[in-house]
Amino acid sequence: MRDLSAYERAAAREGFRAVCGIDEAGRGPLAGPVFAAAVILPPGCEIAGVDDSKKLSPKKREALFPVIEAKAAAYGIGFATEREIDAINILQATFLAMRRAVEALAVRPDLALVDGNRMPPLGLPTRTIVRGDSLSESIAAASILAKVSRDRLMCRVDELYPQYGFARH
Repeated sequence: MRDLSAYERAAAREGFRAVCGIDEAGRGPLAGPVFAAAVILPPGCEIAGVDDSKKLSPKKREALFPVIEAKAAAYGIGFATEREIDAINILQATFLAMRRAVEALAVRPDLALVDGNRMPPLGLPTRTIVRGDSLSESIAAASILAKVSRDRLMCRVDELYPQYGFARH
């Protein structure tokens, strides 16, 4: 069994108390907003089944969403609209969604672990982790919240415009 809390434990040993994992969903599709989530898990919290959202079925992601909400010390979800993506580009819009997710947290983190190799300007110490959604419990939890939140929105949009197949993207 993989240890998904090693990054969080290492940060705690360095004195960080509120470590948030951050990930995004929706950078690839041509339609819809980009979502991001930030999750702070209590020390030692392990959530069975949490993994990179892309490795989980939609049913499994939906089942884990309320579990993550209940077990998280704090979580926040943010997004950037299609207009914002067009105005500032997808990378900057992703960073904007990440900042909004952090700002939505009820607890101010003192360290952010971000999936990927690009460092968003969050106004707090930040570390990037390539494939972080497969290596960090809090980033994996954030990947699930971001993906489910975006999927739910796209399903609602699909009901209004079924001819475009938004629910599949």
